[in-house]
Amino acid sequence: MTTEARSVPAWAGQVRHGLRFQWGPLLAATLAEGICVVVDVLRFTTAVEATVTRGVAVYPYRWRDATAAALAGSVQALLADGRDPAGPSLSPSGMAALAPGTSVVFRSPNGSACALLASEAGARVVAGCLRNAAAVGAWAARTDGPVNVIACGEKWPDGSLRPSLEDLLGAGAILAAMTGDPSPEARAAMAAFRDAADDLPEVLSQCASGSELTEKGGQADIGYGAQLNVSATVPVLRAC
Repeated sequence: MTTEARSVPAWAGQVRHGLRFQWGPLLAATLAEGICVVVDVLRFTTAVEATVTRGVAVYPYRWRDATAAALAGSVQALLADGRDPAGPSLSPSGMAALAPGTSVVFRSPNGSACALLASEAGARVVAGCLRNAAAVGAWAARTDGPVNVIACGEKWPDGSLRPSLEDLLGAGAILAAMTGDPSPEARAAMAAFRDAADDLPEVLSQCASGSELTEKGGQADIGYGAQLNVSATVPVLRAC
C-alpha cells in the first residue's frame, strides 16, 4: 500500500510589524496576543474616555436589545441608551452628570463589538481616541508584544463595514505617538492624521459620520471628540 505525498501550504518570509492598523470586528476577533487599541471616535471610545476620566466604570455591550438592560441590572449599572432624558447616552460631552463610583453599560455594535471580540480572542484591550491619543500611545509602547490599532468604522445599511475618516485619524494619532516598526497600513493612517492634525474640528464636522451626528444635534460631541491629546486617561478593559 502506498501513500500519495501531499504538499503542505505555508507562508514564507512574512514580515511581522510591531505596530499594525486594521479595520473592524472581523480583524478584532483574530487578535490572540498583544495589545488591541480600539478606536471609535464618534462616539464610543471618546465616551469611554470621558466616563472613565470621571471615575465611572464602563461595561461594553454589543447588542441593542433587551439583554442590555438585563446586563445593566445584573451589575447594578445605568444603561446608556438615550431613551431616558435624565439618564446617560453615548454623548461624551454629557458625561459630567455621572457621579464617580457609578457604572454604566454602553451599547455599541461597532466599538463594543470590536472591544469584546478582541478581548475574547486573548488581546489586552484599551480604548483610544483623539483626546487620549498620546497617553494611549505611550502606554502601549511600554508593553511587550505587538500592538494592533483597530478602527471600528460604521455600518452600511446591509450591516457591512463602512470605513470612517474619524477613526482613521484617531488610529493615526495613536500610532504617531508610538515608536516601533509600523506596517504599511499603519504608516498610511499616520500620514492621514498628520495631514488633518491642524484642522481636526472642521474635518470631523464635515466627514460623513460628523455630518450624520450634526443632523442629530451632536455638534458638541464633535467638538469634544476633536480635541487632541487633552486627556491622560487610558481605559483598559478588565474582567469583572
